[in-house]
Amino acid sequence: MSKSSVSFLALSCVGAFHTLPAYAEDATKPTPTPVSDPDQRRDPDDILVNGERVRRSDDPKAVAPLIDTPRSIVLIPKEVIQQTGSISLQDALRTVPGITFGAAEGGNPLGDRPFIRGFDTQGSIYVDGVRDLGAQSREVFATETIQIVRGSDSTLGGRGSAGGTINIISKLPQLDDFGSVTGSYGNADFKRVTADLNLKLGEMAAFRIEGLWHDQDIAGRDALYARRWGVAPSVTLGLGTATRLTASYYYLESHELPDAGIPYLYTIGNAPGTGTIASRPALGTITTRGGQTGYVDRSVFYGLTDRDFRDTKTHQATLRAEHDFGGITLRNTARFTHTDQNYIMSMPDDSQGNVYGNPAATAGTLAAAGGYTWRRSNTRFGYTESIINQTDLYGTFKTGSVEHSFAAGTEFAWEKARRGTYALANGSTAVPRCTTATVARYNCTSIFAPNPNDPWVNYVNDTSTVRTPIVRGALAAQTQNDANTRAAYAFDSITLVPQLILNLGLRYDRFSSTTRLPGATQFQIKRTDELFNWQAGLVFKPTPDTSLYASYATAATPPNSLLGEGREDNALPTTAQTAAIVDLLKPQKTKSYEVGAKATLLGDKLLLTAAAFQTQIDNARVTGPNNTVEFIGESRIRGIELGATGTILPGWTVFGGYTHLDPKVIDGGSTILGGVAVPSVNTGRQMPQTTRDSFTATTNVTLWDRLEVGGTAIYMGKQIAGYSDDRSATQLVATKLLVRQAPAYWRFDARASVKLTPNVDLSVNAQNLTDKVYYSQLYTTHFAQVAAGRTVFGTVAVRF
Repeated sequence: MSKSSVSFLALSCVGAFHTLPAYAEDATKPTPTPVSDPDQRRDPDDILVNGERVRRSDDPKAVAPLIDTPRSIVLIPKEVIQQTGSISLQDALRTVPGITFGAAEGGNPLGDRPFIRGFDTQGSIYVDGVRDLGAQSREVFATETIQIVRGSDSTLGGRGSAGGTINIISKLPQLDDFGSVTGSYGNADFKRVTADLNLKLGEMAAFRIEGLWHDQDIAGRDALYARRWGVAPSVTLGLGTATRLTASYYYLESHELPDAGIPYLYTIGNAPGTGTIASRPALGTITTRGGQTGYVDRSVFYGLTDRDFRDTKTHQATLRAEHDFGGITLRNTARFTHTDQNYIMSMPDDSQGNVYGNPAATAGTLAAAGGYTWRRSNTRFGYTESIINQTDLYGTFKTGSVEHSFAAGTEFAWEKARRGTYALANGSTAVPRCTTATVARYNCTSIFAPNPNDPWVNYVNDTSTVRTPIVRGALAAQTQNDANTRAAYAFDSITLVPQLILNLGLRYDRFSSTTRLPGATQFQIKRTDELFNWQAGLVFKPTPDTSLYASYATAATPPNSLLGEGREDNALPTTAQTAAIVDLLKPQKTKSYEVGAKATLLGDKLLLTAAAFQTQIDNARVTGPNNTVEFIGESRIRGIELGATGTILPGWTVFGGYTHLDPKVIDGGSTILGGVAVPSVNTGRQMPQTTRDSFTATTNVTLWDRLEVGGTAIYMGKQIAGYSDDRSATQLVATKLLVRQAPAYWRFDARASVKLTPNVDLSVNAQNLTDKVYYSQLYTTHFAQVAAGRTVFGTVAVRF
């Protein structure tokens, strides 16, 4: 049986927010260290997997093994990341059902934007248990495991976390010598090299370094490319002793041509017919309002190679010190992070009916006939910085016959985000957007045959003939957000009797933030919120290998929670005209109810999970009937989740599950039309950025100890992006409802590998094997991003 098969269940049995490798020996080592007498090393929390004993992590907040934790938790081990050929966080998350992805635009910066249980989680991503501030597209070359905790989760992570949290667990030094180098090459000029080297430095210290170089075009998409490189060194002193010190650094630099995909076909102003009208991306054979018929191929790119770009950098330095006092451990983690992001992205804008044609435009004009899209430029430059310190005290003790596994800690954080936009003339003042003049300047282009190499140039303004370079916006137009967090938290897993476990947690946060425009206006808004969140769960164990549980948890999202680094329904004002609402603001509250069951089968080799849940926001920020900000909005998601992880038969592993959601906006507030309040178009409808049904299954079979075959199947049901209707001040009753959506799809991946020698493997991955056209990210109003076509690459892996 392969080493990767052995590791599956061990990784699945780690509790929430585990921050160290979940198993004792790294899969990259050619020969595992033998254990002559495993019982001598036995610990109550050890997991016996196929005859090998694997010790669970001593992470502070992991107060119970997964089977005794009353939460829905998924761990994506590095074996799944490797086998699926995942090259980014987003790739890896696609192997988990119930996660969808939203797209970015001007106000919502480019970067990872996963939705868990229908709630935006871009601000609830952590690295080794520490919040990872800033919009980023994260890599996996230095990732050991990815952990998803589903449900309201502010008790664990702090502010936000309405739908759950994502924790990226890093590769860290081990007390051994091993290494690996992988090289991949495939179609669309796919090239990737990774390296991992671990060196034992004496009997108590080790050094580890991971490296990455990546360069590819995007299969099935014109002009697009992605290039990046990174390095992640770390050193640990005191391994195997009571006192340990780990210093690590992570750097990632990327350069790419950003993609905003395909515009939706209709707007509410030009959608034909009445009633409910589906507006899907304008792909395939399209007939415009003016009678022009053409074909929009999946490869079309509406951006401009001479103008568009995206450059990012991430610096992250971490220092962790820990000491064991018998059964109690004290740990301190300090981290400094700096990220830079700069981009110009052309978004195919359909807001004025450019694509299908605008019936309100002058007859005979381009705007009336349709067939064009405006290359709206979404731009940003800026950076984020954070200094975060977490101190944890954790261990076990007894009060009479009652056993306690506890953790308590504090967090102090300083965070800063600053952003601005580039100044350029992009046709935004032209009415209508697409005219002969804007087409001549390449600010508008054909939906059927755009040319990404159009010789676009920048002018002083939309009507000027004087050329000018693109420059960063003025200081007065930049926005800076500063925040300070002081938090304290505590957790306790209380074994009342062997069959009954009570799990408790609470957290207090004092979150203060300031929004300012640092220019001549010196506009500034300050706010402080005090947040109290808690969770409680009860676990009943009919047998040692099974558990039934019920739990309740809360989350709180204060104003300015994302510091301008994502889409915020509850943002602070950024102008003097809107500053008056700051006193009306308050944190949005979320709560989750969950019941579930977990079981380990086949001698602890297979883990099965099931959960039913309800997550709801009761006081979301919306516009009230008096046209003022009120916290009366309500959204609710009910659902079920099924999961399977581990080994079915020797050499046959599985990872995946099924999720069904019933996402509903109970009260979306009001829309004011002519001084009259009417219910929001969202009220009573499926929550945007969600799908009702999703399924994933990744499997790998080892044959004759040398050959492995496997693959992944992904099903995603119809996704809803957003809604609009045709109500107006003179017509308060809608005659048509526009639903922007993307169709359901199946995606299949395949993989085969052969062990050429004990230390050399050759593998081939085929992603999107059937070359399916589907949409990987949706934006609420304007566009959907087309996923890459069939991507096939071979990889040579050498271990030493």
